[in-house]
This record gives sequence, structure tokens and C-alpha cells, in this order.
Amino acid sequence: MELYADIIVDITHEKLDRTFQYRIPEVLREQVRVGSMVVVPFGAGNREVTGYCIGITALPSYDRAKIKEIISLKEKGVTAEGKLIQLADFMKNRYGVTMIQALKTVLPVRETVRGIQKRTVRALYNMEELSALYEQLEAKHQSARMRLIRALMEKPELDYEFVTRNLKITAPTLKWMEETGAGRVETSALYRNPVRDTGEEKADFQLSQDQCHIVEQIVSHREEEEPGRYLIHGITGSGKTAVYIELVQRTLERGEQAIVLIPEISLTYQTLRRFYSRFGDKVSVMNSTLSQGEKYDQMQRARSGDIQVIVGPRSALFTPFPKVGLIVIDEEHENSYKSELSPRYHAREVAEEIARIHQADLVLGSATPSLEAYYGAQRGEYQLFELTKRLTGGALPATQIVDLRKELKEGNRSIFSRLLLSKIEDRLAKKEQVLLFLNRRGYTGFISCRSCGQVILCPHCSVSLSLHRDGKLHCHYCGYVQPKVEVCPKCGSPHVLGFKAGTEQVEEKVRQCFPSARVLRMDGDTTRHKNSHGAILSAFGRQEADILVGTQMIVKGHDFPNVTLVGIIAADLSLSEQDFRSGERTFQLLTQAAGRAGRGSTPGEVVIQTYQPEHYSIQMAAAQDYRSFYEREMAYRTLLHYPPAGCMMAVHIYGKEEAGAGRLAQSLTKQAALAVQGGLQVQIMGPGEAGVYKLKDVYHHVIYVKAEERETLLQLKNRMELYREQSWPANDKEFIQFDFL
Repeated sequence: MELYADIIVDITHEKLDRTFQYRIPEVLREQVRVGSMVVVPFGAGNREVTGYCIGITALPSYDRAKIKEIISLKEKGVTAEGKLIQLADFMKNRYGVTMIQALKTVLPVRETVRGIQKRTVRALYNMEELSALYEQLEAKHQSARMRLIRALMEKPELDYEFVTRNLKITAPTLKWMEETGAGRVETSALYRNPVRDTGEEKADFQLSQDQCHIVEQIVSHREEEEPGRYLIHGITGSGKTAVYIELVQRTLERGEQAIVLIPEISLTYQTLRRFYSRFGDKVSVMNSTLSQGEKYDQMQRARSGDIQVIVGPRSALFTPFPKVGLIVIDEEHENSYKSELSPRYHAREVAEEIARIHQADLVLGSATPSLEAYYGAQRGEYQLFELTKRLTGGALPATQIVDLRKELKEGNRSIFSRLLLSKIEDRLAKKEQVLLFLNRRGYTGFISCRSCGQVILCPHCSVSLSLHRDGKLHCHYCGYVQPKVEVCPKCGSPHVLGFKAGTEQVEEKVRQCFPSARVLRMDGDTTRHKNSHGAILSAFGRQEADILVGTQMIVKGHDFPNVTLVGIIAADLSLSEQDFRSGERTFQLLTQAAGRAGRGSTPGEVVIQTYQPEHYSIQMAAAQDYRSFYEREMAYRTLLHYPPAGCMMAVHIYGKEEAGAGRLAQSLTKQAALAVQGGLQVQIMGPGEAGVYKLKDVYHHVIYVKAEERETLLQLKNRMELYREQSWPANDKEFIQFDFL
């Protein structure tokens, strides 16, 4: 049987859609793989060009007689680009997207960016020859040439701009210099470096016994066996970053490169500072605040070996390092590691594949590991390490839960409890700092009773109902609709409302209550500009402010030794997300927020304000008891077959016409029902309106499907796609996207 390879000969985004098919000769059938670099005959003249294999098939795309044959494999084997193509093939199969979509995700954009050129004037004569030439020019009174040669005698290498502007040397004079052999103009690429010297001395970390144990276990395992996958579960302030830095050091000593992922741009400032103080210019950064040119240059620097460590969010995974030896995912539980655009990949899963391709170590770290990671550790998929002590030697902060229902009954309608106000006043008097965290994550218009804390839930899905503009309550999982609740069904109170306070209102209230306090706010509005995250955090770190108000970006990974009080304004807001992970995310956010207090020598305190003080996520976050939370939450997931106990897929249907999008959602649901009748073991929920039903005049519906195995969901996905292609009217008005949850 003959095999054919789909080849791309130009890896630029604008050319990725153009593939060519070649026959694989029998002698190369065992060697040509997706990602292989090959030599092929190209064009009418059959000139030999280099290409990459992106797919192999037994079905030719056109007349077999006209298909040319691959000449050979490229001798240097799989390049960094070839490995990225292998990764794209994995993502195509894992997330159900086309190869072109996957390629455009993993390959860096190059075609729209111009590199910067650096020009240098360099002397080729030695000092004696230059001196003799200068005397000849002096005798002829050739002043411009004299200026150039005199400058080269003083400094054999000169910047081109300095020569032309300061010395007033023209192109004819430079041409004369090259013709005589006295010197030449050299051109080299100049790469933009977004990392600035922090001005700090090189850090000399002294690891604790527990930290050393983790490092030595990972390093020795690497030397003796295959690379491993590890999960470091360390309480806040236990020194996980120091472990990462030491592992990166060992990786660089082996001549390999390291990728360090962080979940938020706001974490870049402190994380980069720590790594730069250890590794200097070997470190660079990749995030959305960089210009297109800066991003392009970091990719080029990675290819050339100019940098060996990249720090950034999930897109940093696609840095074209030739030999990745270590991937670190810090705060691995964070939801930002999941892409919201197609392909909807998860950084943890993609990192596992990159580690496999490069034979690299993968290290996950968190004070509150995702259930998926901890479940994997319990099943032996990751080796688990635990750090249970703070580096400062201090204890975790003391935590108090304030019942806002009681505050309301006693006449306090403020967003601040009386306890929190007194604690803030005390810290200001002591010249200590305060973090005020507003847990706005996932707020989508839910309503709850302010008297008893009851959230209005869907009777079918155990998630909150959302208040829509039509005045009704909707479930975004199953489509259930009911009238707006005017009286609490639990206690009869008429105080059934939505939560409307934002960070700006919190900041205003703080200034009213404490007019002499210096206040900073960190949210989406105050961090729109480049470097604004670092500027705010740096100012707070220098103690130029007493109180920092913000959303979740202020409570992740930051280390402020003078912060002794953390106030959590509305702890239960994230509990009301329309998401089965709402309890997990609430626990994680509150635990991370509490961990910002007392990281210095002074003990810390945390005040958690909530309408649901009895909820297990809040109780266990206050106790910093991850293990108890994991067992309670996994029991819930197992009962309802939610991940990681089962597999789940969201089918997103969206369209420009409301009726058309709705009909397609109904038709796809019928296809899923027919598949169930045919023996496919899946459970279907929906269709329902998406959390944001109308966005930019596009209407969104969603269907949720559960199954025991991911392969079962992929079968249903393929059936739905086939129906969309073959049985639905061909148009550009309705679309489908698949998301594996």
C-alpha cells in the first residue's frame, strides 16, 4: 500500500493553508512522521526545497501519476519547528480541530514583523597599518577619511549611526574604506529585549531540607530513568518558586532550556524579578503586553540560543526551543491555563505532550492543586511532593468568618463588616499594609437572599439560575426557565437581590472611611496599559500605599512581607457561577487570598465576609484544609459524573440569526439522542442559552455531554460535525465549537 505525505514548504501563517502532497518512497516509510523535515522536488523545475510533513494518508488528493516523490529526510532530523508540528498534530486529535487551526496556534507569527538591523563599522587593519594609512591621508589633506581612520584607531569597532551622524562620514567614504581593505560595514540582527535589569544583585538561595529533597529527587530520577511528571503541593509561602529556580539551574547545566508558566500577567513582575536575579539575560518573557515585534524577537532569540528560560502565560509553551528540559506550571490550578478560543486547549495537557516530545520533566505547583492534578497524583500519574511549612517559620494566618446575614439583621448595610473596619484601622495605626479582595470572579447576574444567603438554584442542575433582561431566571446548562423570585423560598424574606458592588465602589468606600490612607486599586480598568501591573505592584511593594483593593489578580503568588491583613469582601460570589467547578474555584481563590497575609515576620489575619458561612468551600478555605476539601468535592463530582471522575464536553452553537442558531442547537441535540439510541454511552444536557446569550449580535447556545471516556465524546463530536457538513444548509451564519471540560 502506498502512503502519501501532506507537506508545507513555507511555515508562515499566511502560507499554512497551502499544502502539497508527495508520495513516501518505500525506503522512507518507517522514517517519515508528522513533523519530519524532508527534501522535496518543487515547481516546474523540480528545484529541491525543504518542507515539513503535517499529515500522512493512504488516499491521494489527486491523480497518482502526477504526485511527486519525497527525495530524502533532512539530515539534521527533527527541528524545533518539527516538534511544534508534532504538537499541532496532538492538539488536532485531542481537541477536535483542523490541523491548520492547530498549526496557527503553535507556530509563532513571522510574516508581518520586520526585524531590526544593527550596523557596525569594524577595522580590518591592525594598529600599525591604520597609523600608516592615516599618515598618507594627512599628507593629502583628506579630512573625512582621516576622521574615520582616527576613530578606528581609538576604537576598532564603531556604531554605524555614530560614524554617519557624529563623525559626518558619508557612504562614499565608507565604500573607500571597504575597497582599501582597511575595514568593513557589518550588518547583524538586533533583537528587542523586553526584560530590563532589575538592579538587584544575584540571588543566592539557601534551600530548606524539604526543598532540597524535592530537587534531588527530581534530578536523580532524571539521571537514572526517564523524565518524570511531578506535583508540588505547597502551602502559601512555602517556597515553591525557589524549588523551580533550582530546577531551572540544573536544567541549564545540562545544556537544555526551561519554560516557566504563570497564570496572570500581574504575576510577571515578581516572578521575572526572581528569575532574572538568578539567571540574568538568559531569561526573557512572553505575554500579551509585548508588541508583535518584541514577541517575534523572543522567538528568534530562543531559536538562536540567546535565551534559555522563558517566563509567561500559556502561549509561552510554544517557544521554539531546540531542547526543552523542564516545564514548570506555577499555580497550575488557575482557570486562565484553559484557552477560551479554538482550539480550546488546556496548558497542562499540552505541556504533558511537549514534555513527551522533548523528553523533559514537567513540574506542576500549587497551594490548591486542581482536582484533575491531585486526582492524577492519587492515581500515580504524577509524583506528589508536599511542602507544609512557611519559609519564614511563621504559621498560616488566623482566619475569621463574618456572617453578613447577621450584619444585615443588626443594621449594618455597608459592604464592610464592623470587624473588618476595626482590623483595617488597627493596621493603619501600626503602619502595616492591607489587601482588600473583591471576589468578582464569574459573576453572571445570579440572585440570592440577603437575609439567609440562599442562592436560587436550577432544580435540575445544581447550579445557580441567572437573571436575564427578560426578568426571568435561566439555567445555562439545561435551558430551564422560571419567573424572577420576589420572596426567598427558604426564609420568606423579600431581600432577594443581586450583588452590584465593584472594585471602584470598594475603593470609594475605603477613602470615605479612612481619608488619610493611601489607596491603590488593581483591576481591569487600572491595568490596561503596558507595564501597569508592575507599576502598581512595585509601588505597593515599596510601601507607597497602605491599602491595595483589587480582584483576583492581587491574590495570586504575590509576596508582600508588610501585608498583615487580608479582607475578602464577598467570598461567596464565585460560588454562584454557572459552573460545576464553582466550589473548587471559590476554595482556591479564598485560600490563595488568605495566603497573602503574614508572609513576613509579623503574623497575619484574614477576614472572610460571606452570606454562606456554612458552605464547605468557605469553611475549609478558612482552615486551609485542602485534603478535606478534595475528598468532599470529589464525592460530589463522582456522584454526578463530573470531571475528573468522568469526561464532559460542551458543544457551543452560535450564529448571526437567532432562529437559525436555535434550530441548529435543537438538531444537534437530536443527533446526540439518536447516537444514544444507537448504543453510544453519553448523557445529554440541553440545549440551553449560553451564559452570555447575545454578544456582538451573535447568539450563543450550548449543549453539555457527559461520558465515561473521552473517546466516546470524540465519536459524538465527529458525528455532529458530519451532520453540520452534510445535512445542514451550507452558509456562514451558524457555527459549532467543541470544548472538553
